[in-house]
Amino acid sequence: MNVKNYVRFEFLSLPENISFARSCVGSFVSQLDCTLDDIEEIKLVISEAVSNSIIHGYGNKPHGKVVIMVSIHDNNSIEIIVEDYGKGIEDINQAMEPTFSSDPIRMGLGFTFMKSFMDELEVTSTPGEGTSLRL
Repeated sequence: MNVKNYVRFEFLSLPENISFARSCVGSFVSQLDCTLDDIEEIKLVISEAVSNSIIHGYGNKPHGKVVIMVSIHDNNSIEIIVEDYGKGIEDINQAMEPTFSSDPIRMGLGFTFMKSFMDELEVTSTPGEGTSLRL
């Protein structure tokens, strides 16, 4: 699969950057023949992924870096990677379970939403080094 187009950007782990990331990725993928529902689903997934980085990866501290890369391949498939360099995930299998959250006031449905809207979800994480999501 060859890449037809891609974008890479990074930003600080500030909650106000969630809407920025949603808008950027939504605008970028709109060059494909997507429905508005498809774009809204992608934007929802970006919100969840970036929120996870900010809340769980960085503990709501604004000094962290979140990186997003979006590739459009020649078969018109999309690959999205969201990375942080935060505390990482101790047990990925447990984190992927519906309703599990490392923060007791959270619902723990972020990965469940991401899996339901994307064809694939791959989580790579090293405690103390960060997490990468490939969607």
